[in-house]
Amino acid sequence: MIFSIFRVVQLSPKSNFRALPSLQKESSCPFAAIPHPACSRGALIYFLYRFALLERFIPRDPEANLEVRPEESWDHADRVHYKEADSVPEKPTTDASEDNGGPQVCRVCGDKATGYHFNVMTCEGCKGFFRRAMKRNARLRCPFRKGTCEITRKTRRQCQACRLRKCLESGMKKEMIMSDAAVEQRRALIKRKKREGVGPQPAGVRGLTEEQRRTISELMDAQMKTFDTTFSHFKNFRLPEMLSSGREVPESLQAPSGEEAAKWNQIREDLCSLKISLQLRGEDGSIWNYKPPADGRGKESFSLLPHMADMSTYMFKGIINFAKVISYFRDLPIEDQISLLKGAALELCLLRFNTVFNAETGTWECGRLSYCLEDPAGGFQQLLLDPVLKFHYMLKKLQLHKEEYVLMQAISLFSPDRPGVVQRSVVDQLQERFAITLKAYIECHRPQPAHRFLFLKIMALLTELRSINAQHTQQLLRIQDIHPFATPLMRELFSIADG
Repeated sequence: MIFSIFRVVQLSPKSNFRALPSLQKESSCPFAAIPHPACSRGALIYFLYRFALLERFIPRDPEANLEVRPEESWDHADRVHYKEADSVPEKPTTDASEDNGGPQVCRVCGDKATGYHFNVMTCEGCKGFFRRAMKRNARLRCPFRKGTCEITRKTRRQCQACRLRKCLESGMKKEMIMSDAAVEQRRALIKRKKREGVGPQPAGVRGLTEEQRRTISELMDAQMKTFDTTFSHFKNFRLPEMLSSGREVPESLQAPSGEEAAKWNQIREDLCSLKISLQLRGEDGSIWNYKPPADGRGKESFSLLPHMADMSTYMFKGIINFAKVISYFRDLPIEDQISLLKGAALELCLLRFNTVFNAETGTWECGRLSYCLEDPAGGFQQLLLDPVLKFHYMLKKLQLHKEEYVLMQAISLFSPDRPGVVQRSVVDQLQERFAITLKAYIECHRPQPAHRFLFLKIMALLTELRSINAQHTQQLLRIQDIHPFATPLMRELFSIADG
């Protein structure tokens, strides 16, 4: 059928129906020349509309009398029949350029259309005019007493009567106008959905698979069993030496000289850049505060190292138990388990600390303990130069869900490029599985497009976390070389030789 239509166009590319008198004599159907006996007249007209060819054959007569037959539906639009002998059915709500992917045109005035309004493709102006005219129910008369004014984008305001007549002729329906109460109800519904953050999922987005749900459930169960955000089990820790009336500075650094002085200058940047204050709330309501002296030139930071070693050991134990709960981790050889834990322990520790970080106050709230960074001379901007603090602020800004945090821990833990890993392909497949699960979770639970780049931001922060891990491991080894403070578990994780 489609090829037959193009045959007619090739026979008379510049002619309309009036230029084909031979066809009129042979048949009452203006398309009788199409050699396809199985095609009905309505189907032929439909395909002519689809290929934007009807304008070549149908004459436009402004004086035509319209007769609307609602019982004959054609793609949810009324077909309008001209009473002239040489007329054919027309579908007023379909523009030729719309189906061909071209610009959509208003069927009333020819302006740029914004969509289907009251059953017809129209612009916003004609949509509003039709709604107002129908609600006023006013009797409009043509000021020129013709009733056949041409309605275009420039002349549509000159004659309301003819514009309304053109709207009705195009197929616009009064019964499709919503009442004021329905409009208010719809607006309230839209506002409520925006307030609740509920938006339609983009095309192609699917929900989580059953395997992905089980994976997230297992990781969340492991997290809840091994990480207590109240730190209620963190007890018997050492306090800073100044708080417990001990020595303020190690004896080896009271009067450094020679090689000791050179080592001290090497780690001075590691300890002097940030100063941490500690607050401890007792069970009886008392508060103990520790603030590093302002004139200690960084040496006072050594007094806090034993306490930080105890806190780190407590966190590392929870991370080891977290890994043991995961079935994927238990299925790996013991050698790979040790290699993965050694490489990811510090990264998972920072991820867990971020969940208790208060970005507004710059404080880590660990139950009865609170750690706060003292403002340096350069102020807040100087603080952000530290990679660790910058990482915490950037990650906290994403406002991640608990499920996203735990998936980040899994992606970091199952890194195939850790030193000593044997089954790299297996670990790589597991890491890819966790990454795909994280991406699917974001697409399923985050409104789009506000978070369309969230997955990429998370992966970028995980890359930054690898750099922080390598940098701080080197700092820890330098400090340990001058002033041994690491616990046995820390020495095992960071491969520090005894003595």
